[in-house]
Amino acid sequence: MRCLVTGATGYIGGRLAPRLLAAGHDVRALSRSAARLRDVPWAPRAEVVEGDLADPASLEAVLEGVDVAYFLVHSLGQSDFERRDREAADNFARAAYRKGVRRIVYLGGPEPPASEKPSAHLRSRAEVGRILLDSGVPTAVLRAPVIIGSGSASFEMLRYLTERLPVMVTPRWVRNRIQPIAVRDVLRYLVAAAELPPEVNRGFDIGGADVLTYAEMMQRYARVAGLRRRIIVPLRPLSPWLSAHWVGAITPVPNAIARPLVGSLIHEAVAHEHDIGRYVEEPPLGFDEAVRLALGKIRDAEVETRWSNASGRDADAEPLPSDPEWSGGTIYTDVRCREVDAPVEALWRIIEGIGGENGWYSFPLAWSVRGWLDRLVGGVGLRRGRRDQHRLYVGEALDWWRVEEIKPGELLRLRAEMKVPGRAWLEMSASPGPDGTSVYRQRALFVPRGLAGHAYWASVVPFHGIVFSGMARNIARGAEVGARPRRG
Repeated sequence: MRCLVTGATGYIGGRLAPRLLAAGHDVRALSRSAARLRDVPWAPRAEVVEGDLADPASLEAVLEGVDVAYFLVHSLGQSDFERRDREAADNFARAAYRKGVRRIVYLGGPEPPASEKPSAHLRSRAEVGRILLDSGVPTAVLRAPVIIGSGSASFEMLRYLTERLPVMVTPRWVRNRIQPIAVRDVLRYLVAAAELPPEVNRGFDIGGADVLTYAEMMQRYARVAGLRRRIIVPLRPLSPWLSAHWVGAITPVPNAIARPLVGSLIHEAVAHEHDIGRYVEEPPLGFDEAVRLALGKIRDAEVETRWSNASGRDADAEPLPSDPEWSGGTIYTDVRCREVDAPVEALWRIIEGIGGENGWYSFPLAWSVRGWLDRLVGGVGLRRGRRDQHRLYVGEALDWWRVEEIKPGELLRLRAEMKVPGRAWLEMSASPGPDGTSVYRQRALFVPRGLAGHAYWASVVPFHGIVFSGMARNIARGAEVGARPRRG
């Protein structure tokens, strides 16, 4: 079948498209700017088209020959998102009916109890669902609560709040029940919806295997992430408006997105039926497993600790170029680059010779002190050295580092095994420059664990200017000296 994916640059659309391709469908990906999909891995296998749901005329060509059309756009973050989404849904519904589309699939939000006044966010989602169901095209509306997956705005809120606040005074909605669902299951249901019988024109509640309060979600996230149990004190006076500003102050999720999401958390979000199970037999994942997948914590311990390892992580947890900058958790970096008046071969000799008796090319006393401190807290310190003064191999120890990856002449990546509240890597690379020169690039990365991790990075940043800049300078100088012809 030919499937149209609107919102192809969004969180769900960008992950659904490759799933549909893998299922054997032809995919047409819609974006207002095709350039935004230029670097997305699956884009070369799809048909990328430009169009705007606010412009009915542009939809005629977009929907030509389409069997299943996925409506995955929303204007959350804009002040008039309800009007925008209403008009987009109406334009889409009319055009889909005229072009003979066989099915529409829409991912919406949970329906609050009839006795409650819905938030603007949920009210808009429900309205869009009704417009599509009334389009005359068989429509499946999947009503999802909090989606657990790296890049999901709801999950990022949960991640940052839990990691950054070991003690928190929270609004009373943290006691509301929620049935969170893994993004893997959401995508599985979306793909299956393309094959629903033509007479199906209705909404389906979808949720994960566990029903939890938001407070329980934070505690279980902390456990999976290796954090201590959080101290959570619900406080009644915190209104949704104040809660949204509280979330905005603690997390990098933009206020314009956090406000409507927090407003929706005043309602319980529990599935009232599981009729989708008639068409998709595999049961949904539990919350803990969903978090493990979102964090890349898969069972292979060696794979789990790797910084760069797309083949080992769950595909739905992989970041996409179209994901917002604030998604994926905090990653601190320190990057240094230097032009080196020496060929790549000379630079690589210096890089591969690092550590052990050769040292770390910068501020030896600082490295020694850090090694002593590490041993005091039970770490390995600098005592392991290196086995070979000239060659390194993947998997071997190098002082307090482990060689994670090596591409001879190009890249050395080291993973820290010192005692730190997080995970750390150091990369050193060499590339050719003009006229026989080379370029040295050095990158330190740190993924903090909890508030202690953020505090640790803040405490060492002042020393990076001395240690890492000196290291880059001395590595470049060592390569230049080594490349000079020796006098007879």
